[in-house]
Amino acid sequence: MRKTLFGVVITLVVLFTFKYCEDKKEEKITLLENTALIQEQIKNVGKLVVTEGHFSEVFTYKNSKAVFGDLLEAEKRAIVIVNADVTISYDLSLIEYEVDELTKTVRIVSIPKEEIKISPDFEYYDIQADFLNQFEAKDYNEIKKTVNKSLMKKIEASDLKSNAKNRLISELAKFYILTNTMGWTLEYNENPIESTEAFQGLKL
Repeated sequence: MRKTLFGVVITLVVLFTFKYCEDKKEEKITLLENTALIQEQIKNVGKLVVTEGHFSEVFTYKNSKAVFGDLLEAEKRAIVIVNADVTISYDLSLIEYEVDELTKTVRIVSIPKEEIKISPDFEYYDIQADFLNQFEAKDYNEIKKTVNKSLMKKIEASDLKSNAKNRLISELAKFYILTNTMGWTLEYNENPIESTEAFQGLKL
């Protein structure tokens, strides 16, 4: 009787041990699959062009220089009309992140800054230049530099950057939905993200 009872106990222990090992194996496989899926989803995110804008400017360019000492002044001027397309984008493939399998946590370490691209089209009118002060390549470079500086000020004063940030937040919210669906935690700057709206209060 004792031998029979002992045999039953040994059999149950073996069965429970086998089942425990199988459950652990399946849990590990699921964890690895989830980790691979999360990493793949983040890597698949490329450059996100979030905002486009158009600006028009009219500039009057003037330049004068003294010749023959201070006896004469040679001038040159031009009216410049600029039509510029502006795009603001984020290269989300440059997101730095960590995956902690032990705590099932995805930590976003850093998000790349926005990339501002200005594509200006220049039209020159009423170009006037004295014989001793002709237009040169450096004049056109100076015009482009001045235009870009002015356009950057306009971009900063517009709502393009805030619109771009809102689009970025809606894209990042997809990471939360993915991790939350799989039972993982998403963190940014050591702050747990507990809802899609939580991104609104973050400093990105």
